[in-house]
Amino acid sequence: MNVRRLIPTTAVAGAVVLGLTALSACSTSDAADGGNGDKLKVTASFYPMQFLAERIGGEHVAVTSLTKPGVEPHDLELTPRQIGSISESDYVLYLKGIQPAVDDAIKQSGVKNTVDAATLTTLENHGSEVSGHDHGHEEEAHGEEGHEEHAEGDGHNHGEEGGADPHIWLDPVKYAEVAKGVGKSLEKADPDHAADYKKNTEALVGELDKLNTAYETGLKNTATKTFITTHSAFGYLAERYGLTQQGIAGIDPEAEPSPARIQEIHTIAEMEKATTVFFETLASDRTAKTLAKDTGLKTGVLDPLEGITKKSQGADYIEVMESNLTALQKALGAK
Repeated sequence: MNVRRLIPTTAVAGAVVLGLTALSACSTSDAADGGNGDKLKVTASFYPMQFLAERIGGEHVAVTSLTKPGVEPHDLELTPRQIGSISESDYVLYLKGIQPAVDDAIKQSGVKNTVDAATLTTLENHGSEVSGHDHGHEEEAHGEEGHEEHAEGDGHNHGEEGGADPHIWLDPVKYAEVAKGVGKSLEKADPDHAADYKKNTEALVGELDKLNTAYETGLKNTATKTFITTHSAFGYLAERYGLTQQGIAGIDPEAEPSPARIQEIHTIAEMEKATTVFFETLASDRTAKTLAKDTGLKTGVLDPLEGITKKSQGADYIEVMESNLTALQKALGAK
């Protein structure tokens, strides 16, 4: 089920027009900036891929992101200029299943060095309730039901990958696996600078290992293990650190929750001693506020890191993930 059908089409059309205007302006400035000399021309699909390309590529790459800051990546439509720029790239880094328009354009681009981050780690199925304790290998257990539950809990249609959850970058361990794969692929694409790519990869993996340790330590002893979110993007993070994510299922992040779901969340919150409904930076906080008012819960921001804007609680991936940890510790009552 494609939950986006629940959003009024006029709203979508308006958002697309706004997004395209912003994106064409962005790509024009990128093109004007074209004095990149002999740098490797890298196209990244959205922020988590851009961050890896910039950190690992360093001074040897010129990175263009297809998703402008502040644009919701899942619903991105590409301009003809952007589609052309993909074909002219030396190297393309994307994550299949997040952005259907990007997947299609890349398939048709004929670029030799094309890397799908989803192939560099293992993807799993996550429903709108995911826990580190009861989440075994869900391929068989979830079946069609799991696919439906994930699609609804997330408010996005993630392609036909059997309901696999693409939000791998929110688990620092999986993101480090992807970083290693990106490093190796850049070494192959540009062997002249292989030593630098290797060194940059090792430095970034070291930072991600530190981040993982901070999460492990910071979330080990908490009053509750359950957090409630309007965007069910945190399945991998929940699983990694033994938490349970309760997504507000069956609705788009911008829509009002049904009275039945409010009651259900209220019951879960009471049973699990959950304190906070989290919303994200790129979507409205209306759902979270409605739920909080009706259930006596607090609201907070948990950033799915699909883009960095002025509203982000940090300047890059590492800083925002540290802010997310602080928010989770507060909500879960870390001791």
